[in-house]
Amino acid sequence: MSDQRVERVADEADLDAAIDVRHEVFVEGQGVPPERELDGRDDEATHFLARDGDEVVGTARLREYHDGAGEEPRTAKVERVAVRESRRGEGWGARIMQAVEEHARKAGYERVYLHAQVPVVAFYERLGYEAHGEEFEDAGIPHREMTKSL
Repeated sequence: MSDQRVERVADEADLDAAIDVRHEVFVEGQGVPPERELDGRDDEATHFLARDGDEVVGTARLREYHDGAGEEPRTAKVERVAVRESRRGEGWGARIMQAVEEHARKAGYERVYLHAQVPVVAFYERLGYEAHGEEFEDAGIPHREMTKSL
């Protein structure tokens, strides 16, 4: 039986592994500038790592979010969701999101928010997210804002 799991990052080696996946997916795969991908906010986030045995297959991070508009539900922002290209289509994205949402719920967040790349909006909609507003560009890639109540 395989050992497939999504866990919170526990140490620097895990964080390095998560950043390696992000570099492969976003910088090498999508042409995001490295300085844009490493935005200086990793220290304020909770990171997650998806593993199949010893193989690292994906990652995501979660941060507290405030939109500055005043009264709002306690919201967490999901960011840097990435699955290695060779492992896409195996359900890893959904497993990562389930782990992130479970952590957010247990931490007392009422809602999760994210910027979805337009080609994966339907993936997030299948997970219960709703798209809001118009498309916008981030690092040259079209995105939509999405939210989900927990």
